[in-house]
Amino acid sequence: MISSQIIGMTWLLFVVLLLTGCTTPYVQPPLSQKTSPTLHEDMAIMDDGYQLPLTRWEPEGDSKAIVLALHGLNDYRNGFTSTATHLAYKGIMVIAIDQRGFGETDGPGLWHGSGRLTADLHMMIQLLESAYPAQDIYLLGESMGGAVALAAMNDQALPVEGIVLVAPAIWSRNSMPFYQRWALWLAAHTMPSRELTGEGLDLHPSDNIEMLRAMGRDPLVIKATRVDVLYGVTNLMDAAASTDDVYPGRMLIQYGMKDDIIPLEPTCQWLNSLAPGDESRRQILIYKNGYHMLTRDLQADVVLDDIAQWILEPGKTIEHEGLIHDGQFCD
Repeated sequence: MISSQIIGMTWLLFVVLLLTGCTTPYVQPPLSQKTSPTLHEDMAIMDDGYQLPLTRWEPEGDSKAIVLALHGLNDYRNGFTSTATHLAYKGIMVIAIDQRGFGETDGPGLWHGSGRLTADLHMMIQLLESAYPAQDIYLLGESMGGAVALAAMNDQALPVEGIVLVAPAIWSRNSMPFYQRWALWLAAHTMPSRELTGEGLDLHPSDNIEMLRAMGRDPLVIKATRVDVLYGVTNLMDAAASTDDVYPGRMLIQYGMKDDIIPLEPTCQWLNSLAPGDESRRQILIYKNGYHMLTRDLQADVVLDDIAQWILEPGKTIEHEGLIHDGQFCD
């Protein structure tokens, strides 16, 4: 039963909407320039001239594969430093970009639209295919980055060897209670520029406290999120969760049982919606002690070893004591 407090809050927000009028959540438009996408040493330039800063981590010898890494909400490419260092040691090159509106891009903190993020991804893959024609390219998406990867499949096929989804953001409106959907809509249409910090919420994105403190000191990590950005990310998660399971390549999905950022229920709802697939095509790894930031948790080495093994040893089933069988945790 819905509490009287929730009903009262919903009614109050409705009154606010009537009194203040309705506005539209802001979406940053693309640049007006038209150009050919190009790849440079420290940036990629998209078809509208927008610059995506990037960092490459190369192995000492020849690379065995290339990973294009997409960060999560409010993060940026530097968040992949430990991941990329680990994978480079295994012989895998990692290229991480700042997605539009994050990190060192122009105008951080504004939402550029799901379609623009997925279009950038398709262009990045094309650029890497041209620059490294003899290399297998993999895509790694963390949280929101995973949602971008999934949503991009709605546009066109992703011509990559495989996709790694780390705690993918698939908390769509279909798995939210109605009052949460209603409150988000009202907030986005009455106070879209209002910034929220999440302060006071009892959330634990990782057990690596020193890493979280370092993120708090990093000026390029966004600390306050506009309401219209949250609305836009929810639109993105809707698209990601509704993606038809038509990707013909290999896919690795990783999730932690202690993840309280993307809850268990929507994750199970999404996993159960996927068509059955054999382990040679798709593996689902559930970590008993994993949090949302799996690749930076205290057990990150285990998670990263699993990613490297999955890339370098296709067809081999990953098993160890830290995992829960995916058929057990959704029961």
